[in-house]
Amino acid sequence: MATQLDAPDLHAFEHHWQDEADAAYLYRLLADAEPDQSKSDIYRRLAAVEDRHLEIWAALLARNGRTVGPHRPTARTRLLAFLGRRFGNAFLLPMLLAEEGREVKAYLDMHRTTGPGVAGRDEALLLARESAEHATTLNTVAGRTGEPWHKTGAGGFLRNVVYGFNDGLTANFGLVAGVIGASTGAGYHAVIVAGVAGLIADALSMGASGYLAAQSEREVYEHEIAMERDEIALMPEIERDELALIYEAKGIDREHAYALATQVMADPEQMLAEQVQEELGISESATSPLREAWITGTATAVGALIPVMPFFFFEGHTAAIVAFAISMLSHWAVGAMRSVFTGRSVFRSGMDMFVVGLGVAAVGYFVGEWIGHLL
Repeated sequence: MATQLDAPDLHAFEHHWQDEADAAYLYRLLADAEPDQSKSDIYRRLAAVEDRHLEIWAALLARNGRTVGPHRPTARTRLLAFLGRRFGNAFLLPMLLAEEGREVKAYLDMHRTTGPGVAGRDEALLLARESAEHATTLNTVAGRTGEPWHKTGAGGFLRNVVYGFNDGLTANFGLVAGVIGASTGAGYHAVIVAGVAGLIADALSMGASGYLAAQSEREVYEHEIAMERDEIALMPEIERDELALIYEAKGIDREHAYALATQVMADPEQMLAEQVQEELGISESATSPLREAWITGTATAVGALIPVMPFFFFEGHTAAIVAFAISMLSHWAVGAMRSVFTGRSVFRSGMDMFVVGLGVAAVGYFVGEWIGHLL
């Protein structure tokens, strides 16, 4: 349960004043750069609303003995402005959309954690509503749907396989290289012992991490659902309009979409279930922590097996050379697979992982060799 604050948090007021001033600054930058007059007008109206938010925070600060000076954009805002001028509104718009989402969360948290009658509580709810409306407007301009202050993206099966494989390969490759550096030609059997032990340790560690990650995702979903419940109670009109827009996007005409959303809104539990499904995209089939642990642990074990596998079939330097070759090829391949999630080019992602693998091998080998000489 959130702790109630009995006194206004003036540092938070100053922080929100700065955020609103920065947002107004960036909205005007968007408006000046936007060739579409209708969109430019939207950005200017949003900037004007942010100016009104500035007045709210300035008045609250003044009533509590603090004054604000002229607005000076933060370093981050100046950087965003530079990048916006360099790369255009297509770059800057998602940044502002994310910022509005953060403001909604911050204001709702302030409203929940501030005691009744304390300065800023009512203002926080008002600004949460208006920030939510801003986010919805920006979503429409950007051609998106949903509420950006909710984060419900899941990793998925393929992502767990790729990243588990990558972790096992890289970690055990470094371990094997270190043992090779510390071993003599007759001591390569130690590589098998160390490699298998590393494989088991890596697989168990990553399996446990997969379990905890899935469990944390469940907890995030529960938090988002609880937050959605609060929004339905505190901002019913916005939630109803959002649901009506979702229905309209599915092909229902505007009047029927609004009527249907109003009907659903009459039952808060039904409204919550509908919003969780339609808006947050959270289905009843939650990710199983045990399944995540099994997938991630198995993928890690397969990746960790690659650097040690040649030592089961070859001996001496031949085994070391084959292990190095297939491990480096595997690093390039797993890097190429990561490009599916990062959006980067296959070649560049592959080369990044190739360089990482080479660095891990070099460090592991020379550290192993150094320790071998010391012992």
